[in-house]
Amino acid sequence: MLLHIIARGKIGRTPESDIVDRYRKRLTLPHKVTELPDRGGKLPPAPSGTVTVMLDEKGQQLSSMDFARHIQNWRDGGTRECRFLIGAADGFDEAERANADLLIAFGSMTWPHMMARAMLTEQLWRACSILANHPYHREG
Repeated sequence: MLLHIIARGKIGRTPESDIVDRYRKRLTLPHKVTELPDRGGKLPPAPSGTVTVMLDEKGQQLSSMDFARHIQNWRDGGTRECRFLIGAADGFDEAERANADLLIAFGSMTWPHMMARAMLTEQLWRACSILANHPYHREG
């Protein structure tokens, strides 16, 4: 299964990009990042068997274990691509939210989209490590 982060905005060479790079190097599942302009630009076509996860302030707050279970279920259920959409500063509208398979939030606070990208990448690596029984993640 391909993990595909599709994010609005160019991350450039920033402290956040260093974090994203650090965790991308550790990911064991195939993955890629597509950057779109802040406004405009179309999503790349989705192959059949794609799941769309949107990072949104109105989304569910999942534990890392729950997030890993979602990844596992999609992977084991034959999902070809799991897309993670990160919006620009104004987020997503209701029509965009309605097209997502899952909305998730990193708490009730608002995060800059560059930080959200770093946090998502870490959580994807954490999910992969949980699924591989790696000791990185500790519960309770």
